[in-house]
Amino acid sequence: MTTTTDSPDHLPLQEPRLWRDDLWTARIIKNEEDDGWAVEMTRHGDPEPALVGPWTMGRDKKNPKPLDTPAFHTLVKTAAEVIRRHEQQLHATLNKSVTVTARNDQRIRVALSIVPDEDNPSATLTAYDDADDSELASVNVSPAFRLTTSSATAWIESDYARPRS
Repeated sequence: MTTTTDSPDHLPLQEPRLWRDDLWTARIIKNEEDDGWAVEMTRHGDPEPALVGPWTMGRDKKNPKPLDTPAFHTLVKTAAEVIRRHEQQLHATLNKSVTVTARNDQRIRVALSIVPDEDNPSATLTAYDDADDSELASVNVSPAFRLTTSSATAWIESDYARPRS
């Protein structure tokens, strides 16, 4: 005998205005801006929809077109892409690097990694030898530290002393 621990909110469902699989829920809702309809795609466990967009009217020009398998799969693909792009942008915001030439024409990559935290955000500045990617130095810095070519060069020339913010 097999038992499932799925909550009723995560069981597969296919209704004209509500579709759900094991990862996503699509819900057709009344568009608050006008007389039309919208669809929202929410990944299970996320507090907000990943995607909200206009939805097509049905043939009666009054009610929404019902969800179907191809539409649901397209919505899942689009919502997953929105999340992926958001995660890529967040990663790029929190992880920056520059490569400079310093100390006898040595190429050094300096990376800034920020750890966002509401109570205690932190950041680490790390220097790597560009030839073999070996770590040369690492210091904690303020999350507000601005990594630029000149700030990286200044840090290297200070013998990797902790920079002031």
